[in-house]
Amino acid sequence: MAVRATVSRFPVDADALESSGLPWGATVTPFAPADERGAVPLYGSGGHLLPRCDNCWAYLSTLCELERWGWSCALCGSFNGLDSATLDRYARPHDCPELSSSFIDLEIPVEGSGEAEIQARPVYVAAVDLSSSEEFLELVKSSLLAALEALVPGSLFGLVTFSHKVGLYDVQGPIAVVKNVFIPPDSEGRLPVDLEDVMPLLSFLAPVETCKDRIAAALETLKPTTSWERTTAAGQGLDGVLLGGRGFGVAMTALIDYLSSEYGSTFALARVFVFLSGPPDYGAGQLDTGRYGEQYASKREDADRALLPEQTPFYKDLAAIAVQAGVCVDIFAVTDEYTDLASLKYLSIESGGSLFLYANMDDSTLPQDMYRMLSRSYAFGCILRLRTSSEFKLGYSYGHFFPDPQYENVQHIICCDPFATYAYDFEFANSSGFSRHTEPPVLQVAFQYSIIVPREDTGISESNSSTSSKFCLKRRLRIRTLQYGSASNINELYDSVDPEAMLSILVHKVILATFKEGVREGRMLLHDWLLQPIPRLIFALLRNPLLRLHEEGIHPDYRIYLQCLFSALEPTPLQRAIYPLLSSYATPDQQAYPRHSLSRAALVTSGSPIFLLDAFTNIIVYYSPTADSSIPFPPPHDCLLRATINKLKQERNITPKLTFIRGGQDDATAFEKYLIEEQNIDGSDLSSIMGFVSFLEEISRGVLEYLK
Repeated sequence: MAVRATVSRFPVDADALESSGLPWGATVTPFAPADERGAVPLYGSGGHLLPRCDNCWAYLSTLCELERWGWSCALCGSFNGLDSATLDRYARPHDCPELSSSFIDLEIPVEGSGEAEIQARPVYVAAVDLSSSEEFLELVKSSLLAALEALVPGSLFGLVTFSHKVGLYDVQGPIAVVKNVFIPPDSEGRLPVDLEDVMPLLSFLAPVETCKDRIAAALETLKPTTSWERTTAAGQGLDGVLLGGRGFGVAMTALIDYLSSEYGSTFALARVFVFLSGPPDYGAGQLDTGRYGEQYASKREDADRALLPEQTPFYKDLAAIAVQAGVCVDIFAVTDEYTDLASLKYLSIESGGSLFLYANMDDSTLPQDMYRMLSRSYAFGCILRLRTSSEFKLGYSYGHFFPDPQYENVQHIICCDPFATYAYDFEFANSSGFSRHTEPPVLQVAFQYSIIVPREDTGISESNSSTSSKFCLKRRLRIRTLQYGSASNINELYDSVDPEAMLSILVHKVILATFKEGVREGRMLLHDWLLQPIPRLIFALLRNPLLRLHEEGIHPDYRIYLQCLFSALEPTPLQRAIYPLLSSYATPDQQAYPRHSLSRAALVTSGSPIFLLDAFTNIIVYYSPTADSSIPFPPPHDCLLRATINKLKQERNITPKLTFIRGGQDDATAFEKYLIEEQNIDGSDLSSIMGFVSFLEEISRGVLEYLK
């Protein structure tokens, strides 16, 4: 669990916070295996026995004052008694993690399990769009073959296709069998028959370890539906115009209902991977993509504000149904046409999944991303709660979760991997703030979660090896309690700034502002938040496609993808995505400089022949036009530069695209577009600013004007 505050020394009161102009908050990565310094939690059991404050419900920690018969809460100061059983346990302090560490992870009983282990198998379903092309299906096939290699033995896998019909595959027999159900064309329609009546769910879900070859064989049979099939099903419009053929909404509604019957018995969480090649255009949930082509300027409308909101609540409502059914949906959109991800994103992010966009099939990293995602551990059924000492409180919360309908500041997370990050604003609870007479500010993060683990060998006969007894459900409680200092003056406050954490909070604020008020308002907000420690990051964020205007050629689906990606990233990789890291090498085995500014001047003055640019989703190796011809291109696989690249790729939650460019011979546009410090900032609605230096001069003039 990594926790990074925007400032390590908190402002002393509201006036100090206001005068500083700093965002005050923290980012939390709850399922990270270690904290931000690399320390791991102290593991143990008996989390349900952990004492809690009778007043604020905080957990006992090493920051609490422990007395003979009770303890004082580190957050609210209340005194709490200890019962005899707890006193007996605390007589052996080395057996109690909460007395030894402020970062603990304890097992707790699974609700309703009694003495028996809850059994649950990992369930994965691939939903493949057949209203597509051969190239699309070839990419999906290779991705699913990679996914099969990453699945643990004992997992169950199902294959479903959708177009103008839904196809279910039974691969447990000697020959794969597919059964199809046609989708009604009306926008309110459902399938005429339940999928359970078409194929029993346990025939659809096949054990991976015994059916892998037959699953692979079934994937080879996938073919795109012909335009004649789709037209016949959807009906012809005037002049033979195709009216539809991708019944995604109906297919997903039926699939989620289908899986729900085994929720809580066969599985505790089913993960559905959707491979989509275009917008839903048939049956319930179809989307009108015509709004992308409208001439908003002629109507005096803001195109960004018009295209950012969802056009229908269908997929948001479907996500709520998926949550109740124990289904998490990941969407992999492989398309360069407008698909209205603004509407579709809710099905993924609100069911605990992720949204991926691949605009180019030729260099898509989809197979690698699938393998990485399934190779990572994940938690599900999570509850995240932050508590603060009495002088301050939580403000706005950001991230892919949904708030508890009853309890304040409690967030539910359907599925959480080690990279998933959430952000919080802080504000003062009263005017006194952190006076010299109060205790230092304290933050406690509690994260309750479930994991599926292989069941320990109990001598059960191998005849039961294909049953759900291979896995069991474990529930755990992870708690971290942190104490901060307060800054005695403005200089101490500025010196304690964590620029990466601050950028993360700013990105969340900007995304929220663009969603509510439009991209122009988001850019205005960034200028309002300009502060000395991070002007370069602010400048880079203004240049990022997240805040570029519609008339600058930014595709709305790409903007939605960036919103979903950036709002879940940890602070360090988020900074890479906003302001890439440029380093240089004298040879493939010798680094020259670890960091350069993103400008052509840096390339010239360094004199280095090789540059490595890390932009998180892209890694570029650029050879200067003046590089000696004896330097091997591309760099050898056994050199330091390659080792650095491989390390960067392993640390990512998505696979970065790797590109090698020889300056003076290859097209260097892909590299030069990241040299943002020499680019204009257009469309800010504030001023026309040339490059980073002029940007700083403009800000300086604004500050002087403000101080007059």
